[in-house]
Amino acid sequence: MASTRGLPSHADLQPYNHAVAGHDGTLSDAGGELFVKPCVQQEIDFYEKTFAEHPEFAALMPMFLGTLALNDASTVETINEQLPGVADHMSQGLKEEAVRRAKNVPAQDSPVDIDIAWKPNKSRRITTNQSIVLENSTYGFKKPNVLDAKLGQRLWADDAPEEKKKRFDEITRQTTNGSHGFRIAGMRVYKGSDNPDEWDADGFKVFTKDYGRFHVNQNNLVQALAGFVFNERAGIDKDLGRAVAQAFLRDLRRVEEVLSKSETRMYSASLLFTFEGDGDALRAAIEEHNAIASGAESAGEGEGDVAAVNGAEGKVLNGSTNGPIEGDRKVVELMGAPPSDGEEEDEDETTSMPRVYSLKLIDFAHASWVPGQGPDENSLFGVRSLIKIFEELAQ
Repeated sequence: MASTRGLPSHADLQPYNHAVAGHDGTLSDAGGELFVKPCVQQEIDFYEKTFAEHPEFAALMPMFLGTLALNDASTVETINEQLPGVADHMSQGLKEEAVRRAKNVPAQDSPVDIDIAWKPNKSRRITTNQSIVLENSTYGFKKPNVLDAKLGQRLWADDAPEEKKKRFDEITRQTTNGSHGFRIAGMRVYKGSDNPDEWDADGFKVFTKDYGRFHVNQNNLVQALAGFVFNERAGIDKDLGRAVAQAFLRDLRRVEEVLSKSETRMYSASLLFTFEGDGDALRAAIEEHNAIASGAESAGEGEGDVAAVNGAEGKVLNGSTNGPIEGDRKVVELMGAPPSDGEEEDEDETTSMPRVYSLKLIDFAHASWVPGQGPDENSLFGVRSLIKIFEELAQ
């Protein structure tokens, strides 16, 4: 198991409603810090190998907490046995719902693609008795804006049926997967439309996979991403949006650095962008981090991973030790935790900190380590295109 840190208990159960792409069937406690995602064995293998042997790459992924094998014989007790140290922090409702779903899904190790009979999975539910337990990337945000960027020009793995290859190649040809190496596979934006009738019950405009397939092209891609980051309706003005873009840009460059040193092949993996979509909550979160960063600097601890964000000029100064000044200048550790001096931090303090943003690499059903074959240029092309766009948004 990749983590032994305790997770908070939550009383209520709900489908994971912040997902903007991918397969159905993911479960999460209401407001929870973890979720259970159905998956195939290859994804489990990739998580286990990565967290065991490739810590730099693992840092790009959601925290991996364990696996569950769910079938007709599953009970709450078997879930407890499979997840020691984590199961105690899963609600009884989540366990019972996982068991109920397991008894309603035909059990097999992985989806079976038969070449002649392959058809798109319109149900968006994979047939599997296996799940992984991950930390929820949207946990800790009040109104999380979420964007799924599907990476790659080639979207199919070597063992894909010919009909699937042809269909996915056509998707690449018709979308920005072809021109930029990624496409918007889904998006969820707080107050993301001028028409409130288009908002869901929580105030979000949901952009389905059709948005990136049929409405976004190489001519309006930058505008589409700008609409994700900048949103006056939600109180995110140019200065605040630029700070968010700069934070994502910093992490995108880190993703490029790690992928360039890693010998992997990932087909249809995604980068999941998440940030606080409510402008007031975003500013409040930044101010809280400012206060902690300022206190750390006053105590001589200002050499951590701190970014000073100048609201007027949109400039990020990594490792600044000058401290905050009057006006819009911010000193903020944008990853959602205060700077550390290397000593273990108080868990209650760090877990209660408001989140600002998160960038994670996700979806590894067709991912593997390939020693001796070099870096994954297919995925890197999309990452580098995103870097160029976020450099523009950060100006």
